[in-house]
Amino acid sequence: MAQKQEEDDKVRLDKWLWAARFYKTRALAKAAIESGKVHCRGERCKPSKEPRVGDELQIRVGLEERTVQVKALSVVRGGAPQAQTLYAETEHSIAKRENAAALRKAGAMGITTEGKPTKKQRRQLHQLHDVGDL
Repeated sequence: MAQKQEEDDKVRLDKWLWAARFYKTRALAKAAIESGKVHCRGERCKPSKEPRVGDELQIRVGLEERTVQVKALSVVRGGAPQAQTLYAETEHSIAKRENAAALRKAGAMGITTEGKPTKKQRRQLHQLHDVGDL
C-alpha cells in the first residue's frame, strides 16, 4: 500500500491530464504539452513534468482555455465524477469561458464562413478571439 502512495505522489503531467479527462489519450495529452497548449505555473513544460497539489495549469482544448488548480494526483483514469475531484477551475477561468461561449453562440459580428475563410473573415475571427481573452 505504501508503494501505491509513492507512485501517486510522482505522476507525469501527460498521465495526469489523461486521468483528469482533459484529453482522450496520453498521446493527445503529450502532443498538446509539446505544442505549448499546456502551461504549468505560467511556463511551458514537458510531458514528464511532475505536477504537485496546488499547481496552477493553463490548458487549451480546442477553442476553450481553462485555468485549473491541481487538487489531487492520480495515474488511473476513472469516471468523470472521479476525474473532476482531481482539479478545481478558477472563477476567472469559468467566467472567461462562459463569455467566449456566449459570443460564439451569438455569432458575434456576423462572421459566416462557408469553406475556407477570406482574409477579411480571418481577421475578424482573430479579433473575436482577442475579445474573448478579456
